[in-house]
Amino acid sequence: MTNLIDIKGVTHAYRTPNGPLPVLDNLEIGVPEGEFAAVVGPSGCGKSTLTRLVAGLMKPDAGEVWLHGELVKSPRKTVGMAFQNPVLLEWRSILDNVILPLEIVSPSMPRAKRRERAEELLELVGLTGFEDKRPSELSGGMRQRASLCRAIVHKPDVLIMDEPFGALDAFTREDLWQTMHELRAKEPFTAVLITHDLRESVYLGDQVIVLSGRPATTQYIMDVKYPGEGLRKLDGLYTPEAAEMLSILREQIRIAQGRQPGEEGAH
Repeated sequence: MTNLIDIKGVTHAYRTPNGPLPVLDNLEIGVPEGEFAAVVGPSGCGKSTLTRLVAGLMKPDAGEVWLHGELVKSPRKTVGMAFQNPVLLEWRSILDNVILPLEIVSPSMPRAKRRERAEELLELVGLTGFEDKRPSELSGGMRQRASLCRAIVHKPDVLIMDEPFGALDAFTREDLWQTMHELRAKEPFTAVLITHDLRESVYLGDQVIVLSGRPATTQYIMDVKYPGEGLRKLDGLYTPEAAEMLSILREQIRIAQGRQPGEEGAH
């Protein structure tokens, strides 16, 4: 299977008053087209730096980032992004917030077509009837649903998510996990998810990539073998297969944190 995302030998350090702060070291990651990669690792290991490199918002000190066989040298219109804070514009309606990327990427698209596209996505995530509301009139989970619609409205090749569900309560978070699977079934895309939640990584990911402590390299890659077929169900997280995967990932996180076997610390 051809990789849509190829991260080859990427090394990066931030400049600080005390000298360089290495965050990534010879990082190697490949994400096949249409797959969902969940990236986990210790806090501060460079996971968010990875998303900025894939989006073309910054360049690595060494190594290369490739998307669709093209070297990433600058910001890419074919990348959608969703963050922990939805950052919706309060002076725009929910519909107009979702439409915003189309105004930038496809300025010649007729207004009616933009509206039709946005309404289709809002319907998919259960926000029909809220198109004219302002962001402050919606719950946190509803705002995040709108943010996801905005991130994929222009049909990007890649969706990058940096802990988009981290600030939500457990019930809302699990509800949005299911929404993500429904979106992928109807709006296929390749995704990279940064998360601290191992259950989330197993539930959403086709592969889980464990980064080592800083400077981060690729420590471990797990191909997720989720029980059952079709859309994933939350009940699958309570099967022996899922328990085994979570146990392996917790141990890998402990190793990345420099902890001894049996020490607590991984979620």
